[in-house]
Amino acid sequence: MRLYPKIIPLFCSELNKIIMLKKELRKKYRQLRQELDSNKIENDSISIANNLLKLDIWEHIYYHLFLTIKNQNEIDTEHILNILFGKNKEVVISKSNFKTLELTNFLLTENTRIKINEYNIPEPIDGIEVPENKIQVVFIPLLAYDLKGNRVGYGKGFYDRFLKKTNSINIGLSFFEPEKLIDDSSKHDIKLDYCITPKNIHKLS
Repeated sequence: MRLYPKIIPLFCSELNKIIMLKKELRKKYRQLRQELDSNKIENDSISIANNLLKLDIWEHIYYHLFLTIKNQNEIDTEHILNILFGKNKEVVISKSNFKTLELTNFLLTENTRIKINEYNIPEPIDGIEVPENKIQVVFIPLLAYDLKGNRVGYGKGFYDRFLKKTNSINIGLSFFEPEKLIDDSSKHDIKLDYCITPKNIHKLS
């Protein structure tokens, strides 16, 4: 009987580590991002854009792209935007509704007005709405991911809700290489098909 007080706390500690893994990864990769300087972000963002050109994804029409949140040290997607416009693709960007946790998707045109919202997210004020079933390729922001295609985002579930409504090719963009496994991923999470880093193209899932 004396063994139980020692065994039970150990078990609970290990269980909590599994349950909290996504939270721990968010903290880890937020910190790693904040340690990147502007030159590193710029150079690695260009490398990621160049690696995207090696994928066989460019026959499609509608491409969904996130606009960079500067204070989160996200990948600078302007380089990808230039590629898309250079290839005469239709570019779709989103507006976030923090009450419903849903994304509304708009066509990006020369007349699109962009505003920084209260969460420092650049997004369209209004425009031509694009239904989810028309979107063929989605470039996805993330904090962490694993070799099975599981991803850790900011925790609100915007992209999981959005991707469930599409039949898109899902491509994560990251400055960092994958974790081996995210143990507390859910079967309801939408997996990545690829993740692109400055050095590698990872085919996942």
